[in-house]
Amino acid sequence: MNAGIIGTGRCLPEDKLTNFDLEQRMDTSDEWIRTMTGIEERRIANDEQDTSDMARVAAQKAIADAGIDPADIGLILVATVTPDRPFPSVSCDIQQQIGAVNAAAMDISAACAGFMYGVITAKQFIESDTYRYVLVVGVEKLSKITNWEDRNTAVLFGDGAGAAVIGKVSEGRGILSFELGADGSGGEHLYQDKHLVMNGREVFKFAVRQMGESAINVIEKAGLDKEDVDFLIPHQANIRIMESSRARLDLPVEKMSKTIQKYGNTSAASIPISLVEDLEEGRIKDDDVVVMVGFGGGLTWGAIAMKWGK
Repeated sequence: MNAGIIGTGRCLPEDKLTNFDLEQRMDTSDEWIRTMTGIEERRIANDEQDTSDMARVAAQKAIADAGIDPADIGLILVATVTPDRPFPSVSCDIQQQIGAVNAAAMDISAACAGFMYGVITAKQFIESDTYRYVLVVGVEKLSKITNWEDRNTAVLFGDGAGAAVIGKVSEGRGILSFELGADGSGGEHLYQDKHLVMNGREVFKFAVRQMGESAINVIEKAGLDKEDVDFLIPHQANIRIMESSRARLDLPVEKMSKTIQKYGNTSAASIPISLVEDLEEGRIKDDDVVVMVGFGGGLTWGAIAMKWGK
């Protein structure tokens, strides 16, 4: 039996930062931000809400949605580049908080591709019968590493968390194929110094090429055609990159997840945050073929083709 997603949850800070708010802080405009990125607003965590706090809430919701006992979780994987502190890890923090007393725990640093890395790693442990359930969380508090004087990056990012419980699903469902990749030579284009630093032009070129290629690759590895895809969840980085991926798959607009306008780029959290919204709004149904694809600093990328359902 394949591994698949059996429960999801998310956490979004209450405070919103709109493009009009940013107009008051720097030389930019709502029209420019919307045109270039597709973003209209983003959520920003307050000083009392750190990465682990958002991760815990999303994790608890995913566990409840899966209908399992936290003590049955064998492994917790948290994808983040903005932990509360270097160590202990966010995964160890939430292990204690959610009562997952039997779980091993580690964080994954693959930036915006982190959730893909986490789910694909979880798949190996589930299908080898090492663990019954693996909890994967993508979470970022990017606001604490954003340079609010840099208008090229400050307009892009938001905070939030998304989580998924991975377990065995019924025959024919679950993860059908995957791809993981990295190109360390591109690390200079997206990294953290004191703040997040990005060469937007180079990252854009990489993402447009890699997102489309990876989506096509996992479809082919699954023995499917583009026509078989029911829904695409791309990393919510930039609407133009997302639209490029959609075009490669020849999908109509309504078959692509789009939450970037509300939440901005939440890095490792963007795909699971979008997944929860799409499920809540009925855009994903049992037995739909769903493609998820992300890219991030490293440079890293990952993609999954799966048939939805337990």
